[in-house]
Amino acid sequence: MTDVSNPLLQPSTLPYGLPDFAAISPEHYLPAFQAAFDEHLHEISRITMVRSMPTFENTIEAIERSGEMLDRVAHAFYTVASADATPAIQEVDEQLAPLMAAHQDAITLDSALYWRVQQVYAQLEHLELDDEQRYLVERHHREMSHAGAALDDDAKARLTALNQQLSTLNNTFERNLLNDTNDLAVVFDSPDELGGLSTGELSAASRSAADRGLEGRYVVSLPLFTGHPYLAQLRDRESRRRIMDASRARASRDNANDNRPVLREIVRLRSERAALLGYPSHAAYVTADETAGSPEAVERILRELAAPSARNARTERETLQAIVDETESDPFAVEAHDWAYYTEKVRTARYDIDTSALRPWFEAERVLQDGVFFAATQLYGVTFSERHDLVAYHPGARVFEVHDADGSALGLYVLDLYTRDSKRGGAWMNPIVSQSRLRGTLPVVVNNLNVPLPGDGEPTLLTLDEVTTLFHEFGHALHGLFAVVTYPHFSGTNVFRDFVEFPSQVNEMWILWPEVLDNYARHHDTGEPLDPAIVERLRATETFNQGHDTSEYLAAAWLDQAWHRVTSESEITDVASFEAAALADIGLDDPVVPTRYSSTYFAHVFSGGYSAGYYSYIWSEVLDADTVDWFRENGGLTRENGDRFRSRLLGVGGSKNPLEAYRDFRGRDAEIAPLLRRRGLEA
Repeated sequence: MTDVSNPLLQPSTLPYGLPDFAAISPEHYLPAFQAAFDEHLHEISRITMVRSMPTFENTIEAIERSGEMLDRVAHAFYTVASADATPAIQEVDEQLAPLMAAHQDAITLDSALYWRVQQVYAQLEHLELDDEQRYLVERHHREMSHAGAALDDDAKARLTALNQQLSTLNNTFERNLLNDTNDLAVVFDSPDELGGLSTGELSAASRSAADRGLEGRYVVSLPLFTGHPYLAQLRDRESRRRIMDASRARASRDNANDNRPVLREIVRLRSERAALLGYPSHAAYVTADETAGSPEAVERILRELAAPSARNARTERETLQAIVDETESDPFAVEAHDWAYYTEKVRTARYDIDTSALRPWFEAERVLQDGVFFAATQLYGVTFSERHDLVAYHPGARVFEVHDADGSALGLYVLDLYTRDSKRGGAWMNPIVSQSRLRGTLPVVVNNLNVPLPGDGEPTLLTLDEVTTLFHEFGHALHGLFAVVTYPHFSGTNVFRDFVEFPSQVNEMWILWPEVLDNYARHHDTGEPLDPAIVERLRATETFNQGHDTSEYLAAAWLDQAWHRVTSESEITDVASFEAAALADIGLDDPVVPTRYSSTYFAHVFSGGYSAGYYSYIWSEVLDADTVDWFRENGGLTRENGDRFRSRLLGVGGSKNPLEAYRDFRGRDAEIAPLLRRRGLEA
């Protein structure tokens, strides 16, 4: 009998199926998951027990109809687990991880279910199916085969054990990183140590200290990546060093949060699993079912870009060293924690732009309403209205209703802007409800960022990087909102991992687009627009510092590949030595340009979904840069262009091979030349 007291066990009665987070408590989750597991297994058993021969309807479509309760519960829980991981939620997550892995394997590795999928796949050429249905059959067959459904029983038992161990370790990695990141937040005693920060940034640091019971002091929390936005502004070199040292020390300090043994075991088990599945490495296993196809294809593009990027970074460092030698009374060799600060000095001298001084023109609410939303309205005709009556999972998360150009309901967009100790680092989008014609659901998507919360009465003024992040993540949100598919398997951003970043990267183009920038870049006090001369100089800096930025990204992408090209026979005992050797191998071992993520805080690949897939950002950027050229050639921010991009790329979700969808949109395959120009890597 269904427990009516558990709000997760019935479909939500709120608009768009938004979970009733106000009624959900941590103790509701595990019982709801267990009930959902049981229901899903029962649904699958009904499919496998059908006596008639497999058909699309009684097998493939039936699979798509199954698991609806589990999807509902999982979307609600994992939204909270990433954005508001209280101790109670962390405890649930730890217990849930192996249970979820075991359940997924029980479905994916079910021999009777796989046999039925195989039978439908074998008949594919003779079935009267539409394009989405045909591709659905292909994907179910491919994914089950890839996951190990064809293995014998002993191999499946070992595979299931490996998957459960890995799910627990991934959870441990994320928990350790969150705890150590909070522990390493840098405490300052005086505002003098933070000279160069704005009033709002000091206010945020003061609020953060007060929240920790450190009234009268200042706390600077750490973002997910190696650097920190404040490094570009802080005049005190020791303060810069303290922040950088804390960032690079995360989860590698021989304490309870040390991720070195955790990630070594993750790598070992992933390589063993790959071997069990017939692949030489985890990287080979992952890329076999991506658009890249193989680790060798990934290596080719990374090596092609690494050498010119490192060369450009060395030239940039020489410029920084020259300015230190000229301006400092006691010159020193430039180190990693100096790079951003002196880069801003070079930018100011060369282009007469101080990006930190632009923050008064980037007030968060105006950026959201008159920038992010405005560009989407101009391009796609969609409109946004805040729903104060709808409660999200945290008081800081806001809910907006989205309507299409014809006034029809499209879905909900949730924005959770500010950082807090219970939120994991970085920025991301995830679905809370996925769109599906089969299930009759419309999308609910959330964007999470980690912007410091200023003191009461202080405006939230964003850095240019934070503006970029908001536009980027909103590109993912649009993908989730616009995909219109029949089957939940293809909903939203359920596309190949090395394609998923493409729509979000394209959305960044509107940040400096004249009519968009002029609409949102207004001084928060005076309303004055950003000086057009400054805008032109901003555009002129697009390749500025790209040696550094490209090198730090490529270093992380290669580090991910190096860890996941390890074979099951290898034994790695020293994480730092392995990392150093990998970066030296590709020529990106410059200590002044550290990798964007070191291994112990590389959450994308050791607790997220990007293992052996972090290359996807640059892989997708080839398509992105080529698409930006298309928009420029065809008139830019127009409804005609937006409708084409929406219908042929965003709107298909995962229901079409992404490279075919790209050719349908562009009329040809993507070319790499636009990316090389953007990154300053042309020969």
